[in-house]
Parts: sequence; C-alpha cells; structure tokens
Amino acid sequence: MSSPQGAPLHPDAVLYEEGAGLPRLPAVEHFAGNEKLMRKAMTLQAERGPLFDITFDCEDGAAADAERAHAEMVGSLIAGEDNRHGRIGARIHDLTHPAWRDDLERIVGLCGDRIAYLTLPKPRGLSDVARVLAQLRDTEARLGLQCRIPLHVLIETHGALHEVWQIAALPGVETLDFGLMDFVSAHHGAISASAMKSPGQFTHPLVLRAKTEIAAAALAHGVVPSHNVSTELVDLAAIEDDGRRAREQFGYLRMWSIHPAQIDPLLRAMRPALDDVVDAGEILASAQEAHWGPTRHRDRLHDRASYRYYWHVLKRAHATGMTLDDAVVRRFFA
Repeated sequence: MSSPQGAPLHPDAVLYEEGAGLPRLPAVEHFAGNEKLMRKAMTLQAERGPLFDITFDCEDGAAADAERAHAEMVGSLIAGEDNRHGRIGARIHDLTHPAWRDDLERIVGLCGDRIAYLTLPKPRGLSDVARVLAQLRDTEARLGLQCRIPLHVLIETHGALHEVWQIAALPGVETLDFGLMDFVSAHHGAISASAMKSPGQFTHPLVLRAKTEIAAAALAHGVVPSHNVSTELVDLAAIEDDGRRAREQFGYLRMWSIHPAQIDPLLRAMRPALDDVVDAGEILASAQEAHWGPTRHRDRLHDRASYRYYWHVLKRAHATGMTLDDAVVRRFFA
C-alpha cells in the first residue's frame, strides 16, 4: 500500500483504530503560579524544546482581589514572543469562583489561538464541564478564532468521578487530570493524609478506584489520562518511581510537575522500555516495506493490531525525548 506518489504510507495514514486516537501531547505538564516562575519555565522550555507543557495557574496563582490582573498577565505572556513552541496553557478558577468566566475571556482574548489548552478545576459533574465548553466556544466565535481550544478537566470531586465517562465523551475534552489532594480532602477525613503521597496514594482502595476509573474512561474515549503531582521535591529517584508506577500500573500517559527538578525524572518515568523502542522501529520499518501486510520479526507474527501497539511505543519514545535511530526519525518523524 503506497501513496499516489509511490512513497510508503505513514502509520498515521494506515493504522486506523477503533474509536478516536489519542492526542499527541508531551508526557509532562509543568505548573507555574507567579510571573517569576512562569518566565523561568518559559526559558527552560525554549532551551529544551516542547518536551513538556507549561500551565500558568490562575486558581492557586492569583492573589485575592488580583484575579483580573493575574489573568491579563497570563494572557500577555502566552501571547508574547517568549512562547516559542505554542505549548503553554492556563488553569482558570473553578465555577464556584466569580472570576472563572473573566479568566477565560481575558486570557483567550489576549492570546487567542496561541494558547495550547485551558484547564478546568473542581467541576462538580458533567454540567459544569459542558458549561465551560459552551462558554469557550462562544468566546472563540466572538473573537473570530478558527481553532478549537482543548479543555483539560480535573477530576477531584465526587460528582465528577461519578460522571467521568460522560465527561470524557464530551467533544473538546483533551485530558482528564486526577486531583489527588482535593479528592482526598473531599472525603471528610475518611481517607488519611498518608494517601496524599507515596506509597499510600498507590495502595488506598478509594484512591485506586478513582485512578483506575479516570484512566479507563479517558483511554476509552481517546482522551489522555494525566496523573497528579508527586509531592517529593528532593529525592529524584522517588519522583521517577511515582511517575513509573502511574504509567505502568495505572495507564497514565502524562503527569504534572510542580518544580523544574521534577521534569527530567518524570520524562524518564514516562518513557517506554528501550528494548520495546528498538523492536518498534524494526517492526514498523518492516511493516511499511511490506505495505502494512503481516510480517515476521524474531520468529513472531505481526499484523496491524501489533503495529498499532508499536506505533504508540514509538510515538511515546519520540515525545519523551528518547534518542531514536536516524533512519527511524527520517522514516516516521521527519
């Protein structure tokens, strides 16, 4: 199977999946709440490239009675020339706060389609998410924007978890993010504080239920599941272990960072195994040469089902900054 010009077809053109494919997003999302930290994060992203997203935070970043000035600063920074890669989003206030709509309209009004996404905290259920999406679409239309800005949704209330499958199905939702701290707090002390950090966050049954339900709903609807922060700031091995457990045991493909030192350990944690990456390059190259028919690799049969799996592996390796063979890069990522 080839293109009209005779060139081998790219995996994206031939490996059709049941349902929607996942958005291609960096595996790490770094939060910054004040202007100093925002500019520091932008400088780091400009140097490293778009290996991680940056989220400018209005919810926890804005001082009381200074919400408007904070939103204007966020919008101006995203619109500015220091946003080199177009991978900066913003978290607005939740719907119980009077500033949420002003956050949305001021930020989008200032930066337009330069913003990568908006993040909604603490929705109480499906109707809250639908309301913000409607406001976002109305704002885009009034501004004459041609793009559709994705919405990232924090699942951290009982109502949102109860309706997480319906939320994941809403057009325009790009990630479901687990808000561990607020989720534990919402249980009125029934879940101990030890579940807000490791190892408790990976062992408490109610927390595990939430993590698995969010990841399952997201992946079933072509939405990226994003894991809560690691509260460890010094022990890099512990940070990496948190990220690896989130990916390997719970299916999370993205994780929050709250300190620049967390970015590299989390990128390492989100990378696939090196052996799988090598196999993926070899298997997909052979498949492409075989016009995506069945092939044999190391005495095992492969077809489109396994090609789809290995294409996910290769995309994840590329997105997390792994060094790939030059021939693989030219073939699949040029």
